[in-house]
Amino acid sequence: MIHAENEALQALRARAYSLAETGQFDGAHAVERALIAEGWPNAGEALQSEYSRKAISERCQAAKAH
Repeated sequence: MIHAENEALQALRARAYSLAETGQFDGAHAVERALIAEGWPNAGEALQSEYSRKAISERCQAAKAH
């Protein structure tokens, strides 16, 4: 059970990073809203760590710079 939960959270984070790299989002909060709109109800839980939010925000900013 825990393994399946970890896989689901990893998949969600991978999707968050993918969205961030599109350059369409300003930061982690916007990516979180997009994930929820896509049907990831546990997006807030998966992105609650400061590390995850910072990584997503950095990817958003890097993508906008290009």
